[in-house]
Amino acid sequence: MILPIYVYGQDVLREDSQEVAPDYKDLPQLLENMYATMYAADGIGLSACQIGLPLQLFVVDIAGFYESEEDLAEIGDDAQREPFKRVFINPRIIESSEEQEPYNEGCLSLPGINENVLRPNWIVLRYQDENFVEHTQKFDAMWARVIQHEYDHVIGKVFTDRLAPIRRQMVRSKLQGIARGVHNAKYRVK
Repeated sequence: MILPIYVYGQDVLREDSQEVAPDYKDLPQLLENMYATMYAADGIGLSACQIGLPLQLFVVDIAGFYESEEDLAEIGDDAQREPFKRVFINPRIIESSEEQEPYNEGCLSLPGINENVLRPNWIVLRYQDENFVEHTQKFDAMWARVIQHEYDHVIGKVFTDRLAPIRRQMVRSKLQGIARGVHNAKYRVK
């Protein structure tokens, strides 16, 4: 089922999310709905917060981001190449690089806003998969970027919080517009 995406101004986007227990009711259905919602909005990542659930959970599918064999080389080491589609439950970034790079980010919860965001080049993430098997893994390249973006949602942040103060001021009126319902989203929002 395709769900509405909560946009800037909704309180759930600023909440600290709760841990997900292994007995969480209807988790497989929730994950299926999250992927369907993300694909319908042409996204590559979606947090539970973005569908109104303050849970430490997000899904990612970066396959659509890569269009050629050359692009695949950017993914990083072999462990990151497969699968492109992953579930991250109760994630914690436990290490990150000092080196950072800017990248032009957008967000399904901030339709129409794209800005260069400075983030660490790599991270080490401890998380559980959809079967609650724990993993500790290093991610770099686009994986690191998308995971950090979605992880921010889990801790009550959006990417504009990471902008320099002058850039935040420049997008402030757009953010206020989104909160008032003025946006160009081509998907259902709340």
